[in-house]
Amino acid sequence: MNFSLSRSPKAPPPRRRALRWTGLVAGLAAMTTGLLTPLSSAMAQEAPLSLIRDTEIEAILHEDADPVFIAAGLDPKAVQIHIVGDNELNAFVAGGQNLFLNTGLIVKTKNPNQLIGVIAHETGHMAGGHLARSDQGGKQALATFLFTLGLAAVAAVAGSPDAAGALLYSSDYFATLTILGYTRTQEASADQAAVTYLERAHISSRGLVEFFDNFRYEEVFSGARRYPFFQSHPLTSERIEALRVRASQQSNYGEVDTPLAQAKHDVMVAKLKAFTNLPQQTFVDFPESDTGFPARYARAIAYYRDLQTERALKLTDALLTEHPNDPYIWELKGQILFEIGRPKEAEPAHRRSVELKPDAPLLRMNLGQALLSEYDPKKLDEAITEIRRSLDVEADNPYGWLLLSQAYDRKGMGGMARLAAAEQEFALGQAVEAKTFAMRARHQLPKNSPEWRRATDIVLVSKPSKDDLRALAREGSVDDPVRR
Repeated sequence: MNFSLSRSPKAPPPRRRALRWTGLVAGLAAMTTGLLTPLSSAMAQEAPLSLIRDTEIEAILHEDADPVFIAAGLDPKAVQIHIVGDNELNAFVAGGQNLFLNTGLIVKTKNPNQLIGVIAHETGHMAGGHLARSDQGGKQALATFLFTLGLAAVAAVAGSPDAAGALLYSSDYFATLTILGYTRTQEASADQAAVTYLERAHISSRGLVEFFDNFRYEEVFSGARRYPFFQSHPLTSERIEALRVRASQQSNYGEVDTPLAQAKHDVMVAKLKAFTNLPQQTFVDFPESDTGFPARYARAIAYYRDLQTERALKLTDALLTEHPNDPYIWELKGQILFEIGRPKEAEPAHRRSVELKPDAPLLRMNLGQALLSEYDPKKLDEAITEIRRSLDVEADNPYGWLLLSQAYDRKGMGGMARLAAAEQEFALGQAVEAKTFAMRARHQLPKNSPEWRRATDIVLVSKPSKDDLRALAREGSVDDPVRR
């Protein structure tokens, strides 16, 4: 499992207006932005999200979600599922077909059906284009606000200062009611869409009803005390009952999770808890008396994180004795050995995980990293091959480009090393740094080679200066910007 920081998606900046707004109107604008931007609370956050990558968990989530995506008319391969390392209960969609699930939400679902229900609800927002139309609610709220201000002005002119003051005081309240009504309409629409998608996929919608029912008490909490999910997804008894009535009428309502699906869900929850909680908490949640597979898996992770390496390896080897063809346990063994500075011993474990699941890019990257860390010149080419095969599937993985840059540098291929560094910065959205490395790469790569052209492309899309463009023009790569 890998943790990484990634900038949270942001709503586009508001258009600037010639009209000078009063402080009260500006305050309303800020309030409406906070209410609307997610259909998710993270849309308004400035801090980067802590994203988790784990091949096993991602596979389980897609296995759960893909039938819902298909039922909604979406291509599962085009929908990116992101796991956010945050214990708060939250889920949201952003930036097109991107679904974000907090670890705190996943671990609070009791079964796959509940989690699939939440995914179906968010798919309703995604397929319904709610994010793209979210500014409509803000416009409606602003219209209500300005209309109330207009009434206040009329009352003042008519000689009713008390009425004018009351209307002025209540203007933001009425605007808030407008925007909450808009949000609740979208939430109800997403609920109904979720039921439709689940029925098409022959999945029960009972889980979504159960999930909301479990948090019915959120209705009485003030906004600050609610989970982020229920701040941006207002929960009411009427909404739950409307959902229950529609869901109970569906032919698949009585369907239940298969034992295999429940087992995978339990493994996912145990693994997330073990990696995100303190080891001591994991030992409490999964005591030695619990001999089930998820519990032993969680304890192996906790021992490794608690630096009890030999106990972790012993328990991992015991799990492998029972499940010799589980690529994810092999991955865990390789991770344990690699992170305690034994990459040569980690290599066979990572190699076995790749053999068992050759289409998983992160597993290939693990193997490439282990080979690179052995500092054996004879293994450099294989390390490069494995990392490149990983990047062929996930070209936007910055860490893979970092590893590739290190591998090429060690091989004495300076141009390729700098091109890989440019790719890393480009994947991170660091335009200036990407352009700098790409310009350096071009000086060391054979002119007009595919790699040289790729470096040139990175320069051209990374905010090149006029001097950069002139340099490219002198060699004929682009037209002279001055003559244009």
